[in-house]
Amino acid sequence: MTDRQLIENAAFRLHKAERAIAFTGAGISVESGIPPFRGPGGLWSKYDPSCLDLDYFLQYPVEAWMVIKEIFFDYFGEARPNRTHKVFAQLENEGVLAGVITQNIDHLHQLAGSQHVIEFHGNNQYLICLNCGHRVKAAPSVFEHLPPMCGECGSILKPDFIFYGEGIPEIAFERAYIEAQQADVWLVAGTTGEVMPACGIPIEAKRNGATIIEINISPSEFTDTITDIFLRGKASEVLGELNAVLHGSLFSPMNN
Repeated sequence: MTDRQLIENAAFRLHKAERAIAFTGAGISVESGIPPFRGPGGLWSKYDPSCLDLDYFLQYPVEAWMVIKEIFFDYFGEARPNRTHKVFAQLENEGVLAGVITQNIDHLHQLAGSQHVIEFHGNNQYLICLNCGHRVKAAPSVFEHLPPMCGECGSILKPDFIFYGEGIPEIAFERAYIEAQQADVWLVAGTTGEVMPACGIPIEAKRNGATIIEINISPSEFTDTITDIFLRGKASEVLGELNAVLHGSLFSPMNN
């Protein structure tokens, strides 16, 4: 098939879906200025990933927090939604997508307008006390002294996203796997398919008969195993074309 035929096929599948869901990874936020964690130029080529190891964090909270604040609150805090996030939000608003499952912690889907977002790894909007569970909104005042401390019990606060050695939030895990049972079309974008257990969600969806539409700049672990339609390219460009076809006379959400 030509690229145009693949786009049209993907649009047709989305248009006819009983329930479509998006599944996103770090690749979609690159155009917002956030590099991926892995690979050349990735964050872990500049920073020591041990800052997100729970045991290291508990043993060396000051050192860990210095790196965490720089990456996940100063650096990520300047990022803004790009075209990809905005198209996903538009498609949800129009009823094409039921929502988004994201591995990202950057909150950009919500900033773009998405209302139904399952954050599989948590987010950088809050800090949480590991001792008493108190949650605090991330704000400049919280970081005046490192490590930030819980105002309720005096223990160290950690970001409310998943560290190495932690389990996935129960509610997010359950909601994601419910979608793997219910959604019949999956729009998978910007993920390598390497991070466990998140990568198991589209695989489970495929086992349940879902159509997998993948958007990536290069093949992923999904491409030759579960992907039905592979749309190669930048997510913003591919989604722009897909959106244009969906809003044509044949595929418009208004013509159901």
